[in-house]
Amino acid sequence: MGFIKEQIAVIRERDPAIHSDLEVLLYPSFWAVFWYRIAHRLYLKKHYFLARAISQHAVRRTGIEIHPGAKIGERFFIDHGTGVIIGETTVIGDNVTLYQGVTLGGTGKEKGKRHPTIGNNVMISTGAKVLGSFTIGDNSKIGAGSVVLEEVPPNCTVVGVPGHVVKRYDTTLNREVLNQIDLPDPVQDDIDQLQRSNAELTNHLINLEDDIRQLQMEMKYERKEKSRIAMDRAQTEGINGDGI
Repeated sequence: MGFIKEQIAVIRERDPAIHSDLEVLLYPSFWAVFWYRIAHRLYLKKHYFLARAISQHAVRRTGIEIHPGAKIGERFFIDHGTGVIIGETTVIGDNVTLYQGVTLGGTGKEKGKRHPTIGNNVMISTGAKVLGSFTIGDNSKIGAGSVVLEEVPPNCTVVGVPGHVVKRYDTTLNREVLNQIDLPDPVQDDIDQLQRSNAELTNHLINLEDDIRQLQMEMKYERKEKSRIAMDRAQTEGINGDGI
């Protein structure tokens, strides 16, 4: 009963689409986590087959695969959830939010602890993949579609493929800023920087072309002046020669 009350509170806090407590029973994430809690208890008692049977039943019903061996903290929430996969040795802290299509998996190379450890108060956005045995630090955000292959320090925002840190916070994030929109876009930042550099280079080339044209005009004028002076001198010398 405590789990149900907790899930009602968590879902109502993090999903503005819900209008009543009863709607919680319609959420695939509610049932996925509910069946996981039961399967995990069986797994700890080494009833592995029964635990996996319950887990696979939950997958077919919800589209969310949580291995019963994973360790998940309190106030865990999966928004929508279709395609979410959580591997056997995954460890998830408290107040963690996952969105649809998230994978917490291994790389196929590790043995033993081969899935990630997710800290407290972490948000992992739609379609993100966290692959390998490393830690995502507390209060971090993983951007949509990112592929994270190495450890993330606490209080960071990670985006990209492969994922890399684009922002660090000096203070702990609160729930209000854990959203999928207000994230830096390093690719667009690089494009903007290239555009600025290209504009500066273009302007520099235009200025050089103007300088070259000005220099060519000056040289042409100088040649004309020299030619005129030479012709005047020749005429003067010719006149003087005829008069002798």
